Amino acid sequence: MKIAVETSVAAPIGDVWRAYTTPEDIKQWNAASDDWHTTTAAVDLRVGGAFSSRMEAKDGSMGFDFAGTYTKVEAPNLLEYSFGDRTAQVAFTPEAGGVKVRVSFDGEETHSVEQQRGGWQAILNSFKRYVETPRRG
Repeated sequence: MKIAVETSVAAPIGDVWRAYTTPEDIKQWNAASDDWHTTTAAVDLRVGGAFSSRMEAKDGSMGFDFAGTYTKVEAPNLLEYSFGDRTAQVAFTPEAGGVKVRVSFDGEETHSVEQQRGGWQAILNSFKRYVETPRRG
């Protein structure tokens, strides 16, 4: 069963792609809520390249690794990857005022569809906020 989440990001597609695929950026946005954070991220952005990130509760009570292998990389429009026995696709589509980011992924059996969609959407919402927030250099 495929589950999809999406958002529109008010930024140029190159900026959106870079924020989604750069480890230092990933560490800034990859969390579903403010009490979690990503402590490490690694990206080998090529077909067959691996990626990983470590998400942890800020209070140190729990954490987990999310890792996989890229199966398709078409910058700046499409990423596909496998993680375990599941797959996901991230499409970056230019639209008026920015970029639509749509993530579709294979669901799993442990959590309900609503829980899975909610978690992935929360992370995507965090990504949108990160990209749209001006940063001082």
